[in-house]
Amino acid sequence: MARSVFNQNFIVLALASTVLVSPGWAAGFALSSKDLAPGAPIAQRFVFKGFGCDGGNLSPALEWHDPPSGTRSYALTVFDPDAPTGSGWWHWVVVNLPADAAGLPTGAGAASGADLPSGSQQVRTDFGSPGYGGPCPPPGHGPHRYVFTVYALKVPKLELPADATAALAGFMINANSLGSATLTRTYERK
Repeated sequence: MARSVFNQNFIVLALASTVLVSPGWAAGFALSSKDLAPGAPIAQRFVFKGFGCDGGNLSPALEWHDPPSGTRSYALTVFDPDAPTGSGWWHWVVVNLPADAAGLPTGAGAASGADLPSGSQQVRTDFGSPGYGGPCPPPGHGPHRYVFTVYALKVPKLELPADATAALAGFMINANSLGSATLTRTYERK
């Protein structure tokens, strides 16, 4: 009996005792950030300003390299799977980043989008507006994970309405993804 298991990085097809892995990414595709130190909590300057949080709400610098062959554009998401909503929390969604982009500078997630590459589109987050919204978990809820993911897409542009939700963008991103690279960091509000 065959069984398929989907994960954002690969599909595994298990046939009895044989496991075949079909990579959906380039082996070297990686995401990093000079602003998000491994093993350290997210710094206050990247934390949301509002909802009782008093951070700088700057998006961190992100860099990626070695995308899959055939990449024609990128999308970037920041998601908190630990938010007590039943469905997580979308902190940032950017689509239509050009194929020649290799990263974004600190602060590129301003609502104006002025520091994003031409043609990029920020999608409305769970804060209710486009642009980066930093970590702001409920006090005493423990550390939350913030999953930064860059997707290499097989299309030059995702056709999304101006008021697209993060869920719609996520559907279109996954439908057109050649692979992804992820970076996870944490933040806790005591």
